[in-house]
Amino acid sequence: MFSERTRWKLAPNRFTEALRKLQAAGADLLDLTVSNPTRAELHYDAEAIQAAFLNPKIADYDPQPKGLRSAREAVASYYRAQHEGFGFDPESLLLTTSTSEGYSYIFRLLCNPGDEILVPKPSYPLFEFLAELQDVKLIAYPLIYDHGWQIDFPSIYKVVSHRTRAVVVVHPNNPTGSYVSAAERGALNALCREYELALIADEVFLDYAHDGAPRDTFALNRDALTFTLSGVSKISGLPQMKLAWIAASGPGSQLEEALARLEIIADTYLSMSAPIQLAAPALLEQRKSLQPLLLDRLRSNLQCLDVELARQKTCQRLQVEGGWYAVLRVPAIQSDEDLAIELLHKTSVLVHPGHFYDFPNDGYLVLSLITLPAHFREGVERMLSHLSSR
Repeated sequence: MFSERTRWKLAPNRFTEALRKLQAAGADLLDLTVSNPTRAELHYDAEAIQAAFLNPKIADYDPQPKGLRSAREAVASYYRAQHEGFGFDPESLLLTTSTSEGYSYIFRLLCNPGDEILVPKPSYPLFEFLAELQDVKLIAYPLIYDHGWQIDFPSIYKVVSHRTRAVVVVHPNNPTGSYVSAAERGALNALCREYELALIADEVFLDYAHDGAPRDTFALNRDALTFTLSGVSKISGLPQMKLAWIAASGPGSQLEEALARLEIIADTYLSMSAPIQLAAPALLEQRKSLQPLLLDRLRSNLQCLDVELARQKTCQRLQVEGGWYAVLRVPAIQSDEDLAIELLHKTSVLVHPGHFYDFPNDGYLVLSLITLPAHFREGVERMLSHLSSR
């Protein structure tokens, strides 16, 4: 009755099952995996957000496949404000309800069934589901850690084939927090030109550089056909406001055809809500007050983590440049899943095992840096005390 593309293993894994049982029993857990900023006790300007939806124009239906011009102008203004000298044409923007939908549009644009997309490993596990739903095959290329994270280009050249259609980069990566360097960007463009590939850049965490120095966006990339994804979920800490986009750039003829085809894909669904689009300027404006709060939270928790790590010799933190997560290297004396379950039962601390993010081997835990500071400190202390005592 059902398609092969949805033939997933629906039973929960052992970690999820252990967590559910503890939650059902009313266990008081310290959650160090918080990813929802609206549940992180941050201050939002609720009045300004609500006022954005009082626009009388919401009663008018004006279907525009790329999204309302006013909303796309708001996104272009965001880029101009964040990246000096940015002159992006709103006509090269296409609004979507989420970056997930953006990926789906791009996969449909580029791939026939069975074609391949190169994706980084470790990284966020969402790609696998998106690819299966679009009948696309994912080919992983490794990020290697040596005094910081780096793209393993020799491995990319080994796996690229006549079926490869694009390379995905996450800038900064989730969960490693590593940005694509200028040298790596040049090498990616050379790869894409040589093999006629597109570049897909996921930049949802771009604004959260821990050192405060702005990083270049791939939306400025002209050397290869490039699709840059982002949205207000992370930029303004508003995941419930379904507003994201694809920013297309690249050589003129390729860009023109890509945008024409994307517009037809978008016109087929017309998924964007008019009230959300009309509220776009106000929703993007929220970043100016929320991002400083989040950056303070990230830096505070990272400093707390480093202080606690300095008191022991069992675990170490891997280098992180941006984003909302930190990766710990821990003794690999058991699987990461077994360790995460052990920490749940013995310390009431919830962390993610590294295999959730496709780390190549055991010995990694992932923590969220947007956790409430008091909870973060207590959870880290319990976790490290337990690991040091084994």
